[in-house]
Amino acid sequence: MDLIRILLAILLPPLGVFLQVGIGRHFWINILLTLLGYIPGIVHAVWIIARK
Repeated sequence: MDLIRILLAILLPPLGVFLQVGIGRHFWINILLTLLGYIPGIVHAVWIIARK
């Protein structure tokens, strides 16, 4: 299941974070990072998924 989340995090970083932690602090941080730059959003999403 983590592999699917990581693939979704590469395509849509906020979706990967949402599936891992739901709507919370990390979700909103990821949306902000994705808007500021796509790569920081991906890195944050993969970090959140790999951390759990």
